[in-house]
Amino acid sequence: MHPDHTEPPHPPSPPSRGGRRLRSIVVTLAMGVAMFAAGAVVLAPGQNTDSRPSGQNRPGASPPRGSIEALQDRVTRLPKDPGGWAALGMAYVQQARSTADPATYDRAEKALRTSFTVLAEDNTDAEIGMGALAAARHDFPAALRWARKATASDPYSSSAYGVLADAYTQLGRYDEADEAVQKMADLRPDAASLARASYSFELKGDTDRARALMSRSLAAAATRGDTSFAHNVLATLDLQDGDPRAALARTRTGLKAAPGDSALLETRARARTALGDTTEALADYRAAVAIAPLPHYLLGLGELEQSLGHREQAEEQYTLLRAQDRIREATGDPADTDAILFEADHGDPRRAVTMAEQTLRTRPFVAVHDAYAWALHKAGRDSQSLVQADKALATGARSALFRYHRAVVHHALGDSEAARNDLTEALREPAFHPLHADAARELLQRIDTTP
Repeated sequence: MHPDHTEPPHPPSPPSRGGRRLRSIVVTLAMGVAMFAAGAVVLAPGQNTDSRPSGQNRPGASPPRGSIEALQDRVTRLPKDPGGWAALGMAYVQQARSTADPATYDRAEKALRTSFTVLAEDNTDAEIGMGALAAARHDFPAALRWARKATASDPYSSSAYGVLADAYTQLGRYDEADEAVQKMADLRPDAASLARASYSFELKGDTDRARALMSRSLAAAATRGDTSFAHNVLATLDLQDGDPRAALARTRTGLKAAPGDSALLETRARARTALGDTTEALADYRAAVAIAPLPHYLLGLGELEQSLGHREQAEEQYTLLRAQDRIREATGDPADTDAILFEADHGDPRRAVTMAEQTLRTRPFVAVHDAYAWALHKAGRDSQSLVQADKALATGARSALFRYHRAVVHHALGDSEAARNDLTEALREPAFHPLHADAARELLQRIDTTP
C-alpha cells in the first residue's frame, strides 16, 4: 500500500442533498479507525461530535455544531433532509460506542431508517451509517453488505471504503481489506485512511511501518478525536515494544489535548501498571470506567485488582461484566472477545467455548480465534485449541497475549520448545497482562529448569 498521494485521483462525488457541511459531519463520524487489542471497531470521535445529553450545555448557549442536540434540532426544522438524519444516526452510533449504552443503537437505526424514507436510493451517507452501525453491533456480514452498497452508490467516497475495509478485516478477509484501505487512501490520504493503513501493517507484525503510518495520521489529524486516537495507538505500540515510559509520555501528551479521553486513560493505566505504579493505574482505570464502562476497561481494572489481592474490588467489576453479558445475550448479539476471555478465566470455560463458536460464525477475526483457543484450552481441549491459536497468529500479528495463550497450549501438549519460543516472544512486553505476565515468567522458568 502506498497512501502517499496528496490529492484524490478522481474528483469527489457531489454532496448529498444534506449539503457539504452535513456530509463532512458524516465523514468525520464514519472514520472508524481500526480494530486493536480486542479486535473491536472503534469510531474516531471527531471534535465536532459532542455526545453530551441535552441540557448539559451552558445555560443560554447554542448547542455545539455537530452535537447530537444540534443535529436533533436540525432534523426537527428540516425533517426532509436525508443528510441530517444520516448525521444524527452516525452521532448516535458514536455515542453508543463511547458510552457502552446499547439502547442508543436503536436510536441510531431509527434515524438512519428515517433518512432512507426521505431518500431511498443512492443515499450514501445513510448506507455508510448503517454499515458502521452493523459493525458496532458486530454484525460484520451486514456491515459488508452496507459498505458494498455505499461504494456502489458513491465510488469516490473514502468513508465508504473505510467501512468496507473494517468489515473485510473482521471477516478475516485481510487481502480484500488491504485493497479497500488502498482505495480509501488513494481517494483521500487523510488521518482515517492512514490509520487504517497503519493497522493493516500492525496485523502483519510490521510495527515499524505501522508506527510510521500512524505518525503520519497524527500529523494529518484535523480533529481532537483524530489526534487522541493517534496518540493512543502510538502509545499502545510503545507498550508492545516493551517501552512503558514512552507510552506514559505519549498518553500524557494526548490527554493534554483531550482531557477525559477514556481510551487514553486506559492506556495510561496499562503503562503505569507496567512501571509498577499500581495506585495511579487503578485511578486511571476507574476514571476511564466512570466515563465509559466498556468491557475491556472493566476487565482490565478487575484483573489488576485481582493481581493485587483486592478480591472484593475485582468482583465488583466482574459483576458489572456479567450484567453486561446478560444484556448482550438477551439481545442475541454475538459475544466480544473480552466477554469470551472473561468467561474462560472467571466463569465457565465450556460456556466460553459456546460463545466463541457463535461469534466465529460471523467474525473469523484473529482475536476471536485467540479467544476461542483459550476457551478450548480452559475446557481441556488442547489439540483443538492449538489449531485456533495458530490461526490467531497466522497474519504475523505481534500480540503478547496470543503468544502466551499458544505457549500454554504447547506446554499442555508436551511441546516445551515451542512453548519456550512463544513465552520468550510474549515477554518482550514484560507486563502484557496483570495476571498472565507473571504466569508466563513462572512457566518459562519451569521449562528452563526442567531436565
